[in-house]
Amino acid sequence: MANTLWVLGSVNADHMLQVPYFPKPGETLTGDHYQLTGGGKGANQAVAAARLKGNVAFVACVGDDAVGHQFCQDFHADGIDTKRVAVIKNAPTGTALILVNNEGENCIALHSGANTELTPSRIMPWLAELKAVHTLLMQLETPLDTVTLAAKSARDQGVNVILNPAPAQPLSDELLSLVDIITPNETEASLLTGVTVSDIDSAKKAAEVLHSKGVAKVLITLGKAGVLLSDAGKQQHFPGFEVEAIDTTAAGDTFNGALAVALTEGQSMPEAIHLAQAAAAISVTRLGAQSAIPERAEVELYCKQ
Repeated sequence: MANTLWVLGSVNADHMLQVPYFPKPGETLTGDHYQLTGGGKGANQAVAAARLKGNVAFVACVGDDAVGHQFCQDFHADGIDTKRVAVIKNAPTGTALILVNNEGENCIALHSGANTELTPSRIMPWLAELKAVHTLLMQLETPLDTVTLAAKSARDQGVNVILNPAPAQPLSDELLSLVDIITPNETEASLLTGVTVSDIDSAKKAAEVLHSKGVAKVLITLGKAGVLLSDAGKQQHFPGFEVEAIDTTAAGDTFNGALAVALTEGQSMPEAIHLAQAAAAISVTRLGAQSAIPERAEVELYCKQ
């Protein structure tokens, strides 16, 4: 099977401002380091995968506006196949307003814009092409019906399905049963399973619930505590890299993009997790989403060091 990776997901213009702390209701804060950069979980994961030298095709929608056209050019410059990125008339490109505090935590408000136009009918003409794809990677910033349809089509054609269930929301057992690998963080795993995930032991319990819903492999990301892998009745903990975080905005997306690339290359799951953790560790030492995502050479050098 080809080593092509399809990423289906969102595109946002990220307006980011660094603030000393998150404002209280009615409070005005002066921030610094304002940036307007490319974002959206789908776009971030596609860019991460491309910079990790993956063979990446992106399925998405942008608005027919200056920022949408610029993002398409940027995707192409990163080596991403953009033939399935639709430009939507009379719709703005998705927007995210992001505040980052002095601890590197972020607070985000979204306007979906053109992302809502990534409908089942829009992707239908492309689904037959999945037969030549190795892996489909998706998130939850686009219509859920589209995610479910793409997962079903991929499963029917023998394509690996990776779901990063973010932002956190309830998911049907139907969708979960179509997922080969799921990569929730603590909040997302808690919502999906009813188990409050706060440490490795609770993550193991949540993983068992997801297995009972038909998910073969569960990777729960635990921030600084690393990653729990649960696969075929075996559970393994991978400690995180020790870094000083400046901005965690792109960490999860970088992890998922790198993980997917490593798996399409035939790396083992532990090898793929190690590469993904290294890429994510580098990303949190920089401001921004796509601006923080490293290249493959950087990540490999970091792993050696």
